[in-house]
Amino acid sequence: MSTAQILIVDDDAAMRETLAVLARKLGYESIAAANVESATKILGERQVDVIITDLRMPGGSGMDLLRHVREHEPEIPVILLTGFGTVEGAVTAIQDGAFDYLTKPIDIGEVKLRIARALESRRMNSENAYLREEAASGSGIEGLIGESPALAKVVDLIRKVSASDASVLITGETGTGKEVVARAIHNRSERRDRLFVPVNLSAIPSELVESELFGHVRGAFTGAMREREGKFEVASGGTLFLDEIGDAPIALQPKLLRALQDRLIERVGANQTRQVDVRLISATNRNLTALMESETFRPDLYYRLRVIEIEMPPLRARREDIKFLAAHFLRRAPSGNAEQGARITRRALAYLEDYHWPGNVRELENAIERALVLSGGELVDVEHFDLGVKPPTSSGDADAPTLRLDEALDRIEKDTILRALEESDDVKARAARILGVSERTLWYKLRKHGLS
Repeated sequence: MSTAQILIVDDDAAMRETLAVLARKLGYESIAAANVESATKILGERQVDVIITDLRMPGGSGMDLLRHVREHEPEIPVILLTGFGTVEGAVTAIQDGAFDYLTKPIDIGEVKLRIARALESRRMNSENAYLREEAASGSGIEGLIGESPALAKVVDLIRKVSASDASVLITGETGTGKEVVARAIHNRSERRDRLFVPVNLSAIPSELVESELFGHVRGAFTGAMREREGKFEVASGGTLFLDEIGDAPIALQPKLLRALQDRLIERVGANQTRQVDVRLISATNRNLTALMESETFRPDLYYRLRVIEIEMPPLRARREDIKFLAAHFLRRAPSGNAEQGARITRRALAYLEDYHWPGNVRELENAIERALVLSGGELVDVEHFDLGVKPPTSSGDADAPTLRLDEALDRIEKDTILRALEESDDVKARAARILGVSERTLWYKLRKHGLS
């Protein structure tokens, strides 16, 4: 874990030094400020995890600093330092948003306890903010849908690797569901209660990749107006997923290797290392062996990333899963009818199963969504798809009974729940985490399938 930064604000130099020494003895880094003006300047320049501030100071009170923090850095917990005669004011400040208070003379045990609680609150706030951003971006955790031998092999590997912290390299064509596999590993691991942080290296300008992963200090480059933590620190304690690892700049690769081997990182522009604890999962659709031969990918990094490799099969290699995936996407799409169950003609399903799907599962999802729009959200048939391939000629198929995909999906959902219950020794809370749903949703599914 990276070292926490404690900002100590007090006009009494002796008290500042006492708290600073104590913070360092507890394993934290301390930053001192003699007044509110200096403190707000520090907050504008660097990252701080906890603030301990005197309540009464000349030129600006602890309440003034609290108001500034609530407005500009609301995720930072503020601990007020007060004398016995002003405890009432500290209690009022807590009602206004302060995290806690300490009374003078300070007690070492109380300081340790208050800081630990504040840091836990800071971590929870940061993780909740990150998860809200993830939810707002539309990303979510989806299960692996299907029952083909190719998919069963992947599921078996997920079960085996989840219990370890070994680095995993997921390979496969674009759109095969590599991030789905990474999330499934995280959800079954001992790190499941901490963050899963995905980073697409191909989507970040090469000159900013190092800062995105390792963070930077103020003034490290043009535009670096304040200190910032990178994704390695955000994911510390959890899982970091580096998608498109084949696009990692060659100059960055030694630093990635060091982070993996020594669990140490260094922010851009800093000369101090920070310890992190992440489980790294990476993915690529490129041939890393060819990249090594062309000397654009380091062999030592490759072998460190590829402790375990999971190869995602293309959709054309698991055609028997198409009906289950289609049912899943039909039910989930905004225009689908989850209550009545989605319907698709047999001719349309045969058309989907015959198509070669160069874009894999992602292309199928987009095709289903388009078909639902064109069909008005009702019966989906061949004419609602535009795959660039001539559909089979009608020979009475058009009037054939429609296929109830919801029944097929229900069967595979029930099987998946049973597997999760088996893995969790019938502990419902753990089974819900494995499935990536709430415990309330799991109980609903259990009643639905007659498993409760």
